[in-house]
Amino acid sequence: MKPMTEVHLAILRRHMVDVIALQADLMSEEIGKATLGERVLDAMRQVRRHLFVPPELAAIAYHDTPLPIGFDKTVSQPFICALMTDLLDPQPYEAVLEVGTGLGYQAAVLAELARQVWTVEMVEEFASHAEARLSQLGYGNVAVRVGDGTRGWVEHAPFDKILVTAAAEVPPTALLDQLAPGGRMVLPLGPEDIQQLTVIDKADDGPIRTRTVIPVRFGILETVI
Repeated sequence: MKPMTEVHLAILRRHMVDVIALQADLMSEEIGKATLGERVLDAMRQVRRHLFVPPELAAIAYHDTPLPIGFDKTVSQPFICALMTDLLDPQPYEAVLEVGTGLGYQAAVLAELARQVWTVEMVEEFASHAEARLSQLGYGNVAVRVGDGTRGWVEHAPFDKILVTAAAEVPPTALLDQLAPGGRMVLPLGPEDIQQLTVIDKADDGPIRTRTVIPVRFGILETVI
């Protein structure tokens, strides 16, 4: 069989977005809406997921499933990536902090939608790979840093939106502090076996409002003691 071309992969990417839309419709009662935002779906159509997974997995990059990326980590299922992005609702004028860069796929999706993305990754190999790939693809509005994501990126705070791609039992205090008034954070909350995808909104005058969306299963957010 001959290798797949970019044309073939683009067809698979469009199919992936169709599956995401189908998933959203089937889960409309749980997620509270029948469709995800068209801006988010367009971003999912634009970002070439096969460039953000190990090369040997490129052929299955558009399956609606998480994929291993090394160091016992995964890139999230496309539907979950799209749902978290939709819940976050990043706007073209906003600055977004991402905690957990991985190989950079979610950061690329966010970069399609926000003015600036700051992303922090604990694993140095992931961060260097993501930074190179994002730069190669022209995502000049993404900055990558190696470090403890639970501490945020204080030099660039406050952030309009914060997305955390690993689970915490409670929202990290530093991230709540760095979330701008009127801002939103989306993250999985709970222990390893019982997590809920959670939306946290910070009112303009400071109070926090939290709502859960669906049960999820993520790796645990790592921190440096």
